Amino acid sequence: MKIIKRNGAEENFDISKIIMAVTKANAAVEECDRMTPRQIQRIAESVELACQELGRSAAVEEIQDMVEKQIMAHGAFEVAKAYITYRYTRSLVRRANTTDDRILSLIECNNEE
Repeated sequence: MKIIKRNGAEENFDISKIIMAVTKANAAVEECDRMTPRQIQRIAESVELACQELGRSAAVEEIQDMVEKQIMAHGAFEVAKAYITYRYTRSLVRRANTTDDRILSLIECNNEE
């Protein structure tokens, strides 16, 4: 099964990336709000199954949305908040990097518009 990365490239689906991302969000919350490793595994498996049932390659953003919904379905709202906050922070970094690339292109006179 393939996924579509943000740059449009296809890559093999890797369940371990979902497990790692949810585990990191889980570690960012108070211990009393944490999920068990088994719950995290179930989330990853549910997302994998949902991607298979799509019948097409899922985009990274779609997969991340599925992960959010699964975390919330498990009642781990603090973990979901940590996961969503991380996603938002990363999107800001990507946007800043894109802006920096555009500015650099203008400075180097590489702008073809």
